[in-house]
Amino acid sequence: MQEEKRRTTAAGTTMRAVTQDRYGGPVVLRVGEVPVPDVRPREVLVQVRAAGIDRGVWHLVTGTPYLARLAVGVRRPRNAVPGMDLAGVVVAVGAQVSRFAVGDEVFGGGRGTFADFAAAAEHTLVRKPAGLSFEQAAAVPVSAVTALKALHDVGRVAAGQHVAVLGASGGVGSFAVQLAKAAGARVTGVCSAEKAEFVRSLGADRVLDYATEDFSDGAPAFDLVLDIGGRPSVPRLRRALAPRGTAVIVGGEGGGWLSGGMQRQFGAVALSPFVGQRLAMVIALVRADSLERLVGLIGDGSVTPRIDHSFRLEQAAEALAHLEEGRVRGKLVLTV
Repeated sequence: MQEEKRRTTAAGTTMRAVTQDRYGGPVVLRVGEVPVPDVRPREVLVQVRAAGIDRGVWHLVTGTPYLARLAVGVRRPRNAVPGMDLAGVVVAVGAQVSRFAVGDEVFGGGRGTFADFAAAAEHTLVRKPAGLSFEQAAAVPVSAVTALKALHDVGRVAAGQHVAVLGASGGVGSFAVQLAKAAGARVTGVCSAEKAEFVRSLGADRVLDYATEDFSDGAPAFDLVLDIGGRPSVPRLRRALAPRGTAVIVGGEGGGWLSGGMQRQFGAVALSPFVGQRLAMVIALVRADSLERLVGLIGDGSVTPRIDHSFRLEQAAEALAHLEEGRVRGKLVLTV
């Protein structure tokens, strides 16, 4: 009876949400009324207080590269409400959920998070620490998990290593610099000149202006290069590495309209077995175990979510345009 009541309540109400009925730029985003999503047995319904915006959302809104549409809808988005990161309060739980109850403050990954309410799988959420605001928590999931996976699980960062972070000022990059420093590495951040002070404030030991300085000049050779949305060729990445160094390519920026930068990633992985250096890629999924690792690092002060700007839900198109302009330092969030 209680479960039936929860389902009926969710299905019988509407909510505000950012929607899109076609692929395109910020102009395709509208705010309207849509049904509150039902929760599946292993899901919870979250009243969204804040939602993160990152480059991945931009790719899904624009439908580029076209290869990505195979997963989210070829002609138009299958889910009309964008958004993946969220922080908020649980208002309903599925029949098989055991980790959360109504009233819990949580953050993590969900579907259609640019809305008043969003459904999220139990295994993609953790409880929000009391000392973390909803806005800060919403900035964490996709970007910080990607940085964590790229550095630790794939890159195998170690104390004393020299690490380069290409794209150090963005969402993933701002977490990567802090995580690398927390691991005891010496960090070189690569970014535009106007963002250099921001990257230094994250803890970078050295900052290079990508427009005037070459990270691949061999001085010094890096043990680990984290390429976040950059476009250097694979040979150039290899020139930057020590003879046994590792390059991890994150995201798929650049490239053609069909596969984007994914072609460079797959090419690097295919080459890796035949060279002394290790060339890898990462596609991170938000899971509770990774979020718990990050909660510990945030709790001890090693990592702090850095928010460039907060926008209201009604300003989603403006927020995406701000992201397109490339002026963001850290993360953007929508407050609901």
